[in-house]
Amino acid sequence: MASDDDIIRRKLLIEGEGTGYDSRINTFLKNFIKWHITPETAEDSAIAYQKLLSQLAVLEHGFAKINFIQNMNVEEKKNYDVIYKEIEKQIVDARAQIIDCKSELVQAKRIRKNRQEYDVLAKLIQQHPLRQETMKELEELDKETKHLQEANQKLEDKLETRRKEFHALMTSIYELTQLLDGEFVFYALGGSTMQC
Repeated sequence: MASDDDIIRRKLLIEGEGTGYDSRINTFLKNFIKWHITPETAEDSAIAYQKLLSQLAVLEHGFAKINFIQNMNVEEKKNYDVIYKEIEKQIVDARAQIIDCKSELVQAKRIRKNRQEYDVLAKLIQQHPLRQETMKELEELDKETKHLQEANQKLEDKLETRRKEFHALMTSIYELTQLLDGEFVFYALGGSTMQC
């Protein structure tokens, strides 16, 4: 036994594209030839003729319907082509927007990175005193350094003076000692007596 699929396939093969008009045309042609060849009474001929006209009307209606469907399909294809072109244009526009968005994203990331670096630098700068305060402190330190250098120089000069005085004192003591030693030796050797 044949399956349902085989029966449907066979029926579609017999009917052509599945519209059934091939078999209807064949039936119409057979009836027409039969009507034309077979001698009949006028009444039977008129009935057969009316039957042929109704079959022809059904066939013409079917062809008109098929023609209408074909025209509709052509118009629908044109609409689909227009829609396809619009979609293609939208795809191109979307790709351009994606590229623009990517470049904006890169720029936004760069700006964000710069802001983060700025914030870090700002925090570091805030930890240090202002430039004016630093300059003021440096001026005060310079003044203090100059004052200390002047005081150091005065102390050096005073020390040098004291050294010279000490040297002069030591020299005087030495000379005095030499002088006294010389007189003492002189008196010790028999010179005149020392009077104080």
